[in-house]
Amino acid sequence: MSEVSWQALALALTVCGGLWTWYAARNRGAASATRGAALTLLPAAAYFTGTLEMFGEITSSVADWATGFVFSPLVWLGILLAGTSVVLFGVSGWLSARGESSPGEETPEVKPKRKQRKALPPSSQKGAPAIDDDLADIEAILKKRGIN
Repeated sequence: MSEVSWQALALALTVCGGLWTWYAARNRGAASATRGAALTLLPAAAYFTGTLEMFGEITSSVADWATGFVFSPLVWLGILLAGTSVVLFGVSGWLSARGESSPGEETPEVKPKRKQRKALPPSSQKGAPAIDDDLADIEAILKKRGIN
């Protein structure tokens, strides 16, 4: 865009802001009018500092990137490959959690069984928890020191 176009845009935005400020002053009060005046000055400030043109160029670049992204078959192929990769990572985690092995590994025919836990003796008091040997020793030490 040329310099005149940027001036026209800044002027149009400033005039629109001025109209909004006038409306806000009549209908919404001083606080809203002051806020409107602050917003009205921003387009002119952006033009004089050069940021209006910078924002225009950034917007144009993002729009070009988005159009190239949406309409490019190669980009969609890349997205498809990335999605397939994510699915394969998930499947590999699921297989390793299941215990599947690779073809070169030897798998034992019988999996070792878990050690059986010793059953705790039934408690002599009704409702009291069952106590094993280690806890009984700790309980005896606590009772000896007067801690219940």
